[in-house]
Amino acid sequence: MHLENEMIPVFFYGLFMDKKLLREKELRPTEPVLAYAEGYKLNIGERATLTKSADKRAYGAVMALSKIELDSLYGESSVADYVPEEIIVTDFNNESQKVIVYNLPLEKLVGRNKEYAGQLAKTAMQLGLPTTYIQEIETFAN
Repeated sequence: MHLENEMIPVFFYGLFMDKKLLREKELRPTEPVLAYAEGYKLNIGERATLTKSADKRAYGAVMALSKIELDSLYGESSVADYVPEEIIVTDFNNESQKVIVYNLPLEKLVGRNKEYAGQLAKTAMQLGLPTTYIQEIETFAN
């Protein structure tokens, strides 16, 4: 159980990787730390989710938010189906840490949102994620 004001590190891999977007929602995230989740693959339908895949790596940013802020963020109707789970991520300095990641259950991953994928590729580029990963994201935009 987390205390309401305790800062919880979260691995963001979709548009919430953009700190400005979180701040526009009146949240106060910590500075983003680029990281990756080994053994996970990015999937994009109407929204993004991660699925286990032994030979893949999903990139994103770790930022901490309070429990109140996370409840507010994931209380929005567009992401209300996302479920928190604990995973280990590794930052670009090879430091590993346990974080929370919010994933959409695979059975709820439907549709195809080219606009979302295009925006996600731009966000990944702005953050400086690996070029090969950005190209992988772009395949969902085609």
